[in-house]
Amino acid sequence: MNIALVGLPGGGKSTVGRQLAKRIGARFVDSDAVLEERIGMPIRSFFELYGEAAFRDQEEAVLDELTRHEGEPLIIATGGGAVLRPANRAHLRDRTTVIYLRSSPEELYRRLRHDTQRPLLQVADPQAKLRELYEQRHPLYEEVAHYSVDTGRPSVATLVNMIMMQLEVAGLLPTVVQAPAKTSSKTG
Repeated sequence: MNIALVGLPGGGKSTVGRQLAKRIGARFVDSDAVLEERIGMPIRSFFELYGEAAFRDQEEAVLDELTRHEGEPLIIATGGGAVLRPANRAHLRDRTTVIYLRSSPEELYRRLRHDTQRPLLQVADPQAKLRELYEQRHPLYEEVAHYSVDTGRPSVATLVNMIMMQLEVAGLLPTVVQAPAKTSSKTG
């Protein structure tokens, strides 16, 4: 079973993905890290040199490959814009279990206001940009997601637990059966 995490930039896909992978014994892969390795430069530099369309072409190839993975389970943290291409949405939805880490633009702005690495947020009003990205991408995340989790204020451990419960209820993870508590019985 492969699981893909989708959501806006800063929504916790990589952080939650690493912890989820540890908890279920899967391998964690950050699609943006794979992409940077392939293109031989930071995504921001690639964006500046070649533009968003060329970046999305590279991203589509990486996601196609990652979603075809067989063998050990994979947890894939996708880039925030991975859902923009119909082919990516189809690959994610058909080949993985997709979890949408849903975050409000205001919450993301609090987390990202000092970030200088995300190309789409290097604008005069990053909070307005996050609202715009949310309006554009939220319906696409909803379309592709099998499950959604609101990131809000819970800790990473709590988010991982919430995801694991959804996967267990869906029968995608074995349920953890706890041994019954020992009781002492008095006869007499």
